[in-house]
Amino acid sequence: MDSLAGDEELARLFERRRGRLRAVAYRMLGSASEADDAVQETWLRLARTGADGVDNLPGWLTTVVSRVCLDMLRTRTARREDPYGHDAPEVTGGGPGAPEEEAVLADSVGVALLAVLDTLSPLERVAFVLHDVFAVPFDQVAAVLDRSQPAAKKLASRARHKVRGVPSVSATELEGHRAVVERFLAAARGGDLGALLDVLAPDVVRRADPAALPAGAAPELRGARAVARGTVALRGRARYAAAALVGGRVGAVVAPHGRLLFALDITVRDDRIAAYEVIAAPAVLRRLPLSVLDVPTPERQDEDEADEA
Repeated sequence: MDSLAGDEELARLFERRRGRLRAVAYRMLGSASEADDAVQETWLRLARTGADGVDNLPGWLTTVVSRVCLDMLRTRTARREDPYGHDAPEVTGGGPGAPEEEAVLADSVGVALLAVLDTLSPLERVAFVLHDVFAVPFDQVAAVLDRSQPAAKKLASRARHKVRGVPSVSATELEGHRAVVERFLAAARGGDLGALLDVLAPDVVRRADPAALPAGAAPELRGARAVARGTVALRGRARYAAAALVGGRVGAVVAPHGRLLFALDITVRDDRIAAYEVIAAPAVLRRLPLSVLDVPTPERQDEDEADEA
């Protein structure tokens, strides 16, 4: 086989797995553009290495893209002093990474899951995504992390505990409160003043960290109409909001491009929102227990990858 034909075959093999590699990278990084960068770096490494010495190409690609993502997560953690509480940069323009695609990807993965994953350490996040989301066996996870299998299992278990959380209310209350919070978020996304008034208690109180508000906005609002109007004013951020467990109760997280920005600590009483607090201070967010309401189930491997693994 000549060199050109070999290059074309290598590219064909890689393209067959690009979708899965991007899915892994997106869940690890929470950013479509960064996921594309990680996948491109994986291709460059494959092109330099060639496939001749690779016994299990799908496994090799998953390992490489995971290590690239781990390095990117470590760099991100090292360079940002305030991981939370600041606006994530808006992505502009069309094509991969555009706001519309980011929104679709976030919806498909789960905004709450991305927000909670953003609170994990790089090693915990990679271990959880590989094993609990993509069903990668622990021997391969350990190789990616450069840790022993028991250590890799411990990292995944610690991440799993954080992601799942423990509700502080009964299952019945949980579902009822979730329905109320979902109604509130839907009304906020649509800027529907009437729907907000329906879901807010007449004497509702909203408190917010000043960092979460436009300059000059009041940090405390009282009464359904004032709170509804204040919520409508922030509807642009509501598109990035999703219900989650906040301190064991149903609340919400706001996570543009998968990066945790705010948490809403919500009090539900008599099927209405009696109060909510918008938490944006990085130091407070770091200590706040956040977890998802819908635990992800492992995704099926590609048939050829399962056969070769």
